[in-house]
Amino acid sequence: MSKEKITKDMTFAELIAKDKDAAKKLSDRGLFCGGCPMAQFETIENGAKAHGVDVDKLIEELNNEK
Repeated sequence: MSKEKITKDMTFAELIAKDKDAAKKLSDRGLFCGGCPMAQFETIENGAKAHGVDVDKLIEELNNEK
């Protein structure tokens, strides 16, 4: 993955394109966005909120895992 920070306004598709392990990292947290058609349009923030996931904590964890 590039050194670019993951932000909550990125779409899931952008995240997955940048990090080949992103789908697993998300599914480990209950977000099965890798196969969802909405991944092309939905931001990480909107998806996290829809699934009851703390978006700030998620972004922090994803950035620390790179």
